[in-house]
Amino acid sequence: MDFETTLTIALTALAIDALIGWPDALFRRIGHPVVWLARLINALDRRWNRGQNRILKGALTVLVIIGAAVLPTLVLTARLAPLPGGAILLGVLAWPLVAARSMYDHVAAVARPLSAGDLPEARAAAAMIVGRDLGDSPAPIARATLESLGENTSDGIIAPLLWAALLGLPGIAAYKAINTMDSMIGHRNERFELFGKVAARLDDLVNLPASRLTGLLFVLSAPSRAVRAQAARVMRRDAGFHRSPNAGWPEAALAGALGVRLSGPRSYGGKVTLEPWLNETAPDPTAADLVRGLGLYRRAVMLMGALMAVLWLIA
Repeated sequence: MDFETTLTIALTALAIDALIGWPDALFRRIGHPVVWLARLINALDRRWNRGQNRILKGALTVLVIIGAAVLPTLVLTARLAPLPGGAILLGVLAWPLVAARSMYDHVAAVARPLSAGDLPEARAAAAMIVGRDLGDSPAPIARATLESLGENTSDGIIAPLLWAALLGLPGIAAYKAINTMDSMIGHRNERFELFGKVAARLDDLVNLPASRLTGLLFVLSAPSRAVRAQAARVMRRDAGFHRSPNAGWPEAALAGALGVRLSGPRSYGGKVTLEPWLNETAPDPTAADLVRGLGLYRRAVMLMGALMAVLWLIA
């Protein structure tokens, strides 16, 4: 495939997702490709994550899952790419692997009740996208939601689009397989420390370029030169403080662009984890900052689309 074809695939997938997302009726009827992969990952976890040689078994799981995702897409690409409109058809197949619309909807579902002062509803909506304790005040809810927005803009939108633009349908399928494995078995706990090690390290590697690009997109999407300079300064200074080698870049850029602090201490099941702050001296975010964050997110995704469109025109 040439670069024009892979860009067409990425642009088509983004355009369809931005317009309609992944409709509930379609999900009820056929599910979702990530759910299909998750079932296979769960099955391999139950079968192989025990006994000796767990790192090796985890590596084999990675190979099986990537193969299950990529091999069908290679066959589809070989059959469809030469056809008139084949790149569009491949973009339709890539569409469910981009999550731009659902990310916006999930964050908006937190912002609306939080803006109205309905903490229980906002907490329930935030619990759909974050796994930590959310407290009894607006700040922890807003902070956790903005961190999810920053990290998942990279993992759920920019990275899939980047790998689709580079390698077409097989590229985005491979990325989603790796990212799904990381979210399920890439945890640092007793069960997954060994079995999920290869999946976690591979996810760090494939997300490295997209995380930096996402941070840059947030910087460029800030509303003024002064705010862009602040976002760039916070990103450069604080990204490396984050526990993740990648998530700190978009989160720090978002914190700088909004003038709030993110990350910091958080609680999981009542157990407090002392994480460093990003943009520590800034105030905690509010519901209004969630709304501004959504605006920044929209501009960043549109900028990514515009960048791909320009590359398509000159390819």
